[in-house]
Amino acid sequence: MIGPTPAVPAFHEGDEVVLALGTYQGTQGIFLQLRKDTAWADITQRDGSVRSHPVAWLAHAAKLPVA
Repeated sequence: MIGPTPAVPAFHEGDEVVLALGTYQGTQGIFLQLRKDTAWADITQRDGSVRSHPVAWLAHAAKLPVA
């Protein structure tokens, strides 16, 4: 039987993420950790608040080239 944890985590602590789906689409933040229910993750949003969102809604934020 396959467990609920992915073999290779898509996100790591400190990754810049954006909510690609859901009600708050476009919200940017920093990935903190997976929750006990690994379908959910905590991110620190730009205003400093920590919120939980479904991992399926997260995407890596595009990094802009340094000028």
